[in-house]
Amino acid sequence: MNKFSWYDAASVEEAQKEVNSTVSQTIQPDADPNAAVFKAAGIDLLDLMKEGLSQPAKVVNVRNIPGLDEISFSPEKGLRLGPNVTLSQIADDEQIKTHYLAFHQAASHAATPQIRNMATLAGNLAQRTRCWYFRSKDVVCFRKGSSTCYAHIGKNENHAIMSYGYCVSIHASSLATALMAFDAIIEIREKDGKIRLVPIKEFFVLPTVDRTKETILEPGELITSVFLPAPASNRKSYYIKMGSRKSQDWPMAEVAVVAEFSGTICKSANIALGAAAPVPVISTLAIEAITGKSIDETTAAHAGRAAMEIAVPLSENAYKIPVFEAIIKRALLAVV
Repeated sequence: MNKFSWYDAASVEEAQKEVNSTVSQTIQPDADPNAAVFKAAGIDLLDLMKEGLSQPAKVVNVRNIPGLDEISFSPEKGLRLGPNVTLSQIADDEQIKTHYLAFHQAASHAATPQIRNMATLAGNLAQRTRCWYFRSKDVVCFRKGSSTCYAHIGKNENHAIMSYGYCVSIHASSLATALMAFDAIIEIREKDGKIRLVPIKEFFVLPTVDRTKETILEPGELITSVFLPAPASNRKSYYIKMGSRKSQDWPMAEVAVVAEFSGTICKSANIALGAAAPVPVISTLAIEAITGKSIDETTAAHAGRAAMEIAVPLSENAYKIPVFEAIIKRALLAVV
């Protein structure tokens, strides 16, 4: 690892004054040698530094700032989470388990217990792709400034099957998939102190828009809250993750379903897919297949097939199509 200075910030304002770069910018060929970046748990940042990809001159620790690790809930206003809330806190919170089951399940199945005890909500959302070509310092891939996506012609069994353009990486955040299904809102504090609220569907950036980053965060900007809508008595949710091993593994396919019912009829739904594209995506085709209908074996299976109509698998990941079809069906049947 490169040498770097450490700054332990006591407030958000203090931290933002010290930061002048994003982690994504430190990976680019024209990275600022004096870059200063945020760190909460540091799960992804320290990985990138040890892998030789990111070499910031200063790391600004925001983990000890008071108030950023709080969870608040009310039936009228919904759920608010601070950016430093850990995955373990989310998994252990009874209100989240009761009213936002898919979000609870996503946190409970992420990584290992040791990592869940450290990893933060904001860090999980802002992490970089785990594509093995991107993670190799010896490979200058498309996301790192070259004209070549090596996964297109190389080992791509874990990569995208839709919405990928020229970069076939997938986003690593399971929490993002569940939050996408819940239409979460991200609160971002800009460097000048202004607050903006961003729907999570607008938070992530496709490589066709900007290949250098996965989120809209600019230097000095900090996630300060994540909001989920108030619960409804007729709203149900479910999340399923499939990996090559049952635990301690990145997802090869995941789905989060949030649906509202009138009797047995699905009034509205969100079906979010993770590990399918460079960012978590909402499957409008699957939603259209179930809206206004009773969900049973037939309609659930049809929704799974509809979601995969736009899939364009690579040389080694066509297996993902039947996997997604199966877990979409299972998740839909679970909510009813």
